[in-house]
Amino acid sequence: MTAEDFKNGQVLLIDKPLEWTSFQVVNKIRWHIRKQYNIKKIKVGHAGTLDPLATGLLILCTGKQTKNIETYQGQIKEYTGTFTIGATTPSYDLETEIDKTFPIDHITEDILHSKTKKFIGKIQQKPPIFSAIKKEGKRLYELARAGETTEIKSREIEIVEFEITNINLPKVDFRVVCSKGTYIRSLAYDFGLAINSGAHLSALRRTKIGDFSVNKALSIDGFISSIEN
Repeated sequence: MTAEDFKNGQVLLIDKPLEWTSFQVVNKIRWHIRKQYNIKKIKVGHAGTLDPLATGLLILCTGKQTKNIETYQGQIKEYTGTFTIGATTPSYDLETEIDKTFPIDHITEDILHSKTKKFIGKIQQKPPIFSAIKKEGKRLYELARAGETTEIKSREIEIVEFEITNINLPKVDFRVVCSKGTYIRSLAYDFGLAINSGAHLSALRRTKIGDFSVNKALSIDGFISSIEN
């Protein structure tokens, strides 16, 4: 790979590690490209944020390929992960502490499998208050952390596939294929309501974006090694 290759545009598949922000990954990759090829300036952007508590596929575009970011953002995505049943958190995931607990004695495998059907197709979903959506110029998570309450409108999303892959209560593993704009944290919360309990997202991994798979992605260190050798 040459400096010109990166300027003309590359699509990089990176396996984002836990606790890194998508922005940190972009900065790290950009810095190493600039350093390795002695480039003063190079555009690098990502095609769809992953939360710090999620791992998996992050598509990075360089140079002229950054013009195509929206195309990749709009593609169908696949995730795997874990819901923890019987408790909710304000952020719908592990970013915040448990605020309510619920009984799970009534929950059977049949209930868990059957309730997934309720979410298949085009549905209305309310994004979590702890999200990067902007309202009146501020990110919702900024308002949430400041203790401000705000009304969030539901939006239409599409769940193409949703299956429970393993059950070891209170942990329930899942796989979901969904449209752009789907919040898996909100799916966890809504699924908890559907089974007459509560739930929050305790692990998440993005495995596919369109035809791109995390199986073909490099770790950050793997990418750095690939351009240094």
